[in-house]
Amino acid sequence: MDQQSLKAVLGQARTIFASKGLRFTKQREALTTLIFRNSDHFRPEDLIPLLRKSDGAVSRATIYRTILLLVESGMLREISLGGGERLYDPNFLQSPHHNHLICVDCREIIEFEDPNIDVMQNCITRRLGFSPTQKALRIEASCDRLRLLGTCKNFKSSKAAKSPRKRTPSVRSSTRAS
Repeated sequence: MDQQSLKAVLGQARTIFASKGLRFTKQREALTTLIFRNSDHFRPEDLIPLLRKSDGAVSRATIYRTILLLVESGMLREISLGGGERLYDPNFLQSPHHNHLICVDCREIIEFEDPNIDVMQNCITRRLGFSPTQKALRIEASCDRLRLLGTCKNFKSSKAAKSPRKRTPSVRSSTRAS
């Protein structure tokens, strides 16, 4: 995210915290900056060592409360990977219509956009008598390369399956700029 967009995000977060009667402390600002400076999906625990390196200690409670407020406000989205595993996606502010393909073998996450999917989702909801307020498509799939060749560069072991990776496909049906 560029500096100007990050400033706008921080201003939006500051407003959200103020509307809840909460201060936008230096720790919350550092956390919000870290979250939106990257486009990576993350777990709250992933942020702890990064915050210690850059801005000192931020308590777990502050991390979880801040993430919860950012999700409640719509700035951040929670993604369920199944089995109680959740990640957070900061990319919906800049790209609100993106979708996820999740490899069930290595847990890699690939973001994609396709205008045809948007049209189809709108047609389906209207045909059923609804107007979409939020749309998200999540596809879980097995890696063809692993199935056919028995190997995949992303698949290391069952331990690797617990660490999701995000990849943007080199060939997309997306209109979104990387």
